[in-house]
Amino acid sequence: MTPKFTINLGPIKLAEIKNIISCEEIGIDLDVEFDTLLSSDNKENNNRSISFIYENNDKQVIANEETTFIISKNDYQRYKYLKRLILVDNVHYSLALLSSVFYREIKEDDHHKYFNNDYLGNDCLISKKAKISKGCAIGSNTVIKDGAFLGNNCVVGESCVIEENAVITNSIIGDNVHIGRNASIGQNGFGFAINHNKNVKILHVGRSIIQSNVSIGANCCIDRGSFSDTIIGENTYFDNMCHIAHNVVVGRNCVFAAMCGIAGSSKISDNVMAGGQVGISGHIYIGKNVSISAKSAVFKNVQDNQSIMGNPAIEKFKYIRRYKKIYGH
Repeated sequence: MTPKFTINLGPIKLAEIKNIISCEEIGIDLDVEFDTLLSSDNKENNNRSISFIYENNDKQVIANEETTFIISKNDYQRYKYLKRLILVDNVHYSLALLSSVFYREIKEDDHHKYFNNDYLGNDCLISKKAKISKGCAIGSNTVIKDGAFLGNNCVVGESCVIEENAVITNSIIGDNVHIGRNASIGQNGFGFAINHNKNVKILHVGRSIIQSNVSIGANCCIDRGSFSDTIIGENTYFDNMCHIAHNVVVGRNCVFAAMCGIAGSSKISDNVMAGGQVGISGHIYIGKNVSISAKSAVFKNVQDNQSIMGNPAIEKFKYIRRYKKIYGH
């Protein structure tokens, strides 16, 4: 069974949605019901789901005629080929309001049907000072140390080590994963709509998926996805104090030195190496076999087999030539 970390509160009629957000509908009756909110690239989009397209989207949206989209009124001319639309002033703000209407997190006192069966493999060493919540599955030979916390329905594979005071929620962890002290995996990301009176948080309904043979250093934070998953590929290593934001996908065999940060929804390919204090902007793509020098700031897409450095980061040898031209050494 695939673990669930949130409860779906649907179905919700469009008439109810109009009472929550200010919107105009095109091609939809007010009595139509919706079950889920999904990102525009989710393959499960159907006539029971509402998808969304942010104002800064630069990708072509391909969808069947049954899918309903929330878009900005300012983007109507761009997307009027889509048959079912909900037009709003601000997509981000509307999603923040609707996220808590469609979903809520599972609580300890919820009905037992929301929890998976507890499972504990052979030869595990779990501290009495650790907190294991309902519905968790823990593979054989796994070690969980003092003060560690596993939230409801989390899955941890075989031969893992979870160090002191690590907090893991909304997560699926593969085999032979090491999670350092005070790490935080699967928490709500930094997603909210700015409102001058009161900012509105987006309830993140995605997961953190940590594949096998990953190492996560002390004090790292890996946020769960908002409406998709945050994924860390096999054999990727994070040094201490790294931060991975919501919806980030990191490939296999990557290495990130201390205090690296990856902003939301960026895609990192296989065999990427980043030095200490590297910052990677959101919604960008970094290709395979890329090397990023320490303290570099990456603001745009990087193709395969590049070596980059600087702020903003450019091709390494171009940066060195510019540096020598300015400083003479």
